[in-house]
Amino acid sequence: MQTQNMYELAERLKQLREKKKAAEQQLKDVHAEIAQTEYQLSMQMAETETQNFTRAGTMFALTTKIRASAVAGRKEELYAALKENGCGDLVYETVNANSLSAFVKEQIAENQDTVPEWLSGLVHIYEQTSVSVRQSAK
Repeated sequence: MQTQNMYELAERLKQLREKKKAAEQQLKDVHAEIAQTEYQLSMQMAETETQNFTRAGTMFALTTKIRASAVAGRKEELYAALKENGCGDLVYETVNANSLSAFVKEQIAENQDTVPEWLSGLVHIYEQTSVSVRQSAK
């Protein structure tokens, strides 16, 4: 009797793990579909120069963030340059991507919309456009 219960539990465990795997794949598919739809919407909004709009009580707004990452193969040089220029507090074992992006954005603003010479060639800068979605004010 105990053995029967053990086999039933083992089968249940197997089924639940398979169900979890299927759910994870479904979530992965939904994330991919969200990314594709967001990309298409942001492109259409940019083409029509629509900064934001409200539909059915939801506001959709085009947002652009400046992102920065270390140039491949030059991370150690970037870390050394950050330390030499008084920004060593950004460096732990690595540099957090969001912190680096915010720092580079500040440096560009302070340097007349260009990357400071000491950072040039050490960071890759790109714009990330997305659509923010939120409940519109009533």
